[in-house]
Amino acid sequence: MDSWKPNPKAQPFIPRRHHSFCTRGQFFRRLGSKFFQFILVGVLMTTVIINILFIADTGRRLREVQSEGGVQDEVVETDLVSNGNTFDKLPHQLEIEVLSSDKKAAISVGGTQVVEEEEKDVGRGIHILVLNQATGSVMARRVFDTYVAHEDEAMVLFLNMVSDGRILIFTIKDEGTFQLKESARAFLKTLGSRDAEKMGWRDTWAFVTQKQRKHGHAFAEMHNKAVDMNHWGSPVILKTTINLMSVKESECSWPDTEANQRRRTFCDQLEGYGSLCSCDAPAPIEMRPEQLKNNTMWNIPVVVIASNRPNYLYRMLRSLLSAHGVNPKMINVFIDGYFEEPLEVTRLFDLKGIQHTPIGSKAGRISQHYKASLTATFSMYPNAKYAIILEEDLDVSEDIFSYFSQTSYLLEKDDSLYCISSWNDLGYEHTVHDPALLYRVEGMPGLGWLLKRSLYKEELEPNWPTPEKVWDWDMWMRSPQVRKGRECIIPDISRTFHFGASGLNMNSHFQEMYFKKHPYNTVPHVKLKNLEGLTREAYEDLMHGLISKATVLDHSLNPCDEEHFIPYTKGKSYVMYIQMYTDSDFETWLALARCFRIWDLDARNVHRASWRLFMKESPLFIVGFPASPYAKYKPADVQPIYLKKETKTKLR
Repeated sequence: MDSWKPNPKAQPFIPRRHHSFCTRGQFFRRLGSKFFQFILVGVLMTTVIINILFIADTGRRLREVQSEGGVQDEVVETDLVSNGNTFDKLPHQLEIEVLSSDKKAAISVGGTQVVEEEEKDVGRGIHILVLNQATGSVMARRVFDTYVAHEDEAMVLFLNMVSDGRILIFTIKDEGTFQLKESARAFLKTLGSRDAEKMGWRDTWAFVTQKQRKHGHAFAEMHNKAVDMNHWGSPVILKTTINLMSVKESECSWPDTEANQRRRTFCDQLEGYGSLCSCDAPAPIEMRPEQLKNNTMWNIPVVVIASNRPNYLYRMLRSLLSAHGVNPKMINVFIDGYFEEPLEVTRLFDLKGIQHTPIGSKAGRISQHYKASLTATFSMYPNAKYAIILEEDLDVSEDIFSYFSQTSYLLEKDDSLYCISSWNDLGYEHTVHDPALLYRVEGMPGLGWLLKRSLYKEELEPNWPTPEKVWDWDMWMRSPQVRKGRECIIPDISRTFHFGASGLNMNSHFQEMYFKKHPYNTVPHVKLKNLEGLTREAYEDLMHGLISKATVLDHSLNPCDEEHFIPYTKGKSYVMYIQMYTDSDFETWLALARCFRIWDLDARNVHRASWRLFMKESPLFIVGFPASPYAKYKPADVQPIYLKKETKTKLR
């Protein structure tokens, strides 16, 4: 110890103070922390136990249902409108509420408002909703303006295309009986309606039924009569509850093929496609048409212009895929807008479907859709010299690719040609005869045509009407400043048939009057006549020869008296001369066209102030005098016929 010396750098020693207890605040904080930790552990343990029990119970339920042979019906089925719980069963019953009134139509399914149409001047007629009989999901919705002629026929056609077993809900907004003919009323009666035959002007009506073997099992129906012609029936509010069947009972037992997988996906969601979804005899979706020798169209893209008319598109694609020489890989369906049902139709057939964002309105929107589709096509196929342009409301003949294959070389050979069209504007049942005969015409017929890439990229695309211009794209293409004197090749008998009865410029009356009686070729393997004679110089020589040798009709007779004006001498050529002072003087022609019951809204199929067609199976030439160069063959003693055109509203 004597040697110990203090360290001058060491810190001074301070004794630590020990307490046997903490302050009251510290005590409660520590106690709260311990309690919270205990509660948290308890919650976690409870959650784990609940999940284990839930999984065990679900497994037990699966085993029980499997032992009963009903796993599809009892567990896998899920409520499509549940709160996301995939273990919820589908409802066994479905509550339906339907409103019919003068200003509003509404349908509620399972408490969800599915239809609510109350916009002024929109949705007049009969509203139809189609439900899946197992899930209660909406499969189709249609509105038929049965105030207008032929809409009742469209309604019956649609109902015939709905599969057996589906739930059908009907309601009327405003007026739905004015053009509801007896045949349509009788059809509704077969579906179980008691009131369809006695419904009258401005009555309100709601009806819920199930289609069963082309008949119906009615669940509920209400009908209120209008007191007089100036008032509507009082609103109908129909409420009913229906029993749903199991999914297993509602499904078809088709063979498990890739095509049927696409079919099942489609038919589980959508309705109104007839035998496509038939359990017994489903319509084929894989067509295997005959191939063509020397098919120059095999690698040419096919553009299908579509909108939101999926039933039209379905019909059109079936027709197209059945044509000889079709290459499905080259078919491109362009849809104007993000509509799901048309896209599902393209997927059904395993085709390419491309949706576009709409630009513009009305005719301007259609015009921009065409431009976007054509631009995209030539971008997708940079080596394609041509494109075939079709529309969703066209049937095509089985020889349409043969037709284009035989004629396409003319676009390269003759720079006076504008396009090759498969449509004859004047090709009615009584004005055509020869499927191998072709004409040259001024204008651009459209409705199925072959477009040259260079024409589009160098002339049409740079000058295409802008979105704010509400112009019809085809009228723009027919304009003299765009067409520049060029002509199109057309067939005597069309290779397409226009069946669409609804659209921006179309209704059922217009379709009936101007398109329904257009035949299209049904003869296979047609070898087209005199292709070399369709070049500009050769065709002029041909026309001069034909007209100079044709028999002149008796111009003292009334040309509207078809019975006497044109003789019954099959195969003999005739010519008539009409008054036509200039290339644009169509007064007599339009009046004559009306007499002949052909297109009379504007002048189509003109060639140097003349027209060609058949009447009574005889070639007939109509020559404008003095405007046409063929007018020189008119005998001096023949007075050109003059007819006054009656005023008529142009619809297209």
